[in-house]
Amino acid sequence: MDFIYAVAGLVLLLVAGDMLVRGAVNLSLRLGIPALIVSLTVVAFGTSAPELLVSISAILDGVPGLALGNVIGSNTANVLLVLGIPALISTLHVIDNSTRASYLQMIGATVLFILLAMRGQFDWIAGVVLLVALFSMIGHAIYQARCHRVAQRDVEEEEVEGADPDMPWTKIIGFLVAGLIGLPLGADLLVDASTNIARAFGVSETVIGLTLVALGTSLPELATTVMAALRKQADVAFGNVIGSNMFNLLGIIGVSSLVGTLPVDAELMDFDIWVMLVSSMILGVFVLKRIDITRLWGIVLSALYVLYVMAVLS
Repeated sequence: MDFIYAVAGLVLLLVAGDMLVRGAVNLSLRLGIPALIVSLTVVAFGTSAPELLVSISAILDGVPGLALGNVIGSNTANVLLVLGIPALISTLHVIDNSTRASYLQMIGATVLFILLAMRGQFDWIAGVVLLVALFSMIGHAIYQARCHRVAQRDVEEEEVEGADPDMPWTKIIGFLVAGLIGLPLGADLLVDASTNIARAFGVSETVIGLTLVALGTSLPELATTVMAALRKQADVAFGNVIGSNMFNLLGIIGVSSLVGTLPVDAELMDFDIWVMLVSSMILGVFVLKRIDITRLWGIVLSALYVLYVMAVLS
């Protein structure tokens, strides 16, 4: 039954997360907030809400290892799997200069996260540092977006996926309520079931967070990136992965650290956190050198993720 509950939790998280994003996007646009800023803020938060709620639920349930494992595992999966699988469908072309700037910010966030992890725990001090860095990056992104809009006054307004100018207020509110109710329910189901599975098989909560939960909460990013590959929108694919990784490290762990102290397991510092860093640096080879991620590279990245999971479970 725990496996059924875990799957049910994942499905509920995906459906509720989609509803929250659709409701938030349309609410923001109806209130007159620019579409680009909505994409950078509301949508980014909405698609990362499953990871956030899973981490907070894990802390409240007394399994903080699941929270850190979820974030570290998700970031590794985002690079190796979320970019690897779409590349099997269509080559991802690296052409956007703004992707390079965002990537460097992601590396900065990764290094900051590792330095704080070396303290042995993520307490409220670490949480404040991470959130300050997050708000600084969001502020910079909004400033850049406004500058871009001023320079492109005559360009047609950007379209945001899920936006419907004719959506009635009742439907918008319905999406928001359903998303806000469904996300915590899904998070509770997933965390409780994953913890029970871990204890039944003698596997630590950290390992379950690095594998099952991390892969499950990365499904929204995977779906988005696959669609971007099919639509030949490589910038969307890279932006999705880079933005998600930054929010995972700075936002999710930042907020979670204010809820409760997160001790850093020795196994994370010995192996997993460095795999996350190396995978992020691998992404840099493609972004900074403007090397397209072809089908061959997609096979290599996906194979590396499989090897990583096998190493974690061994």
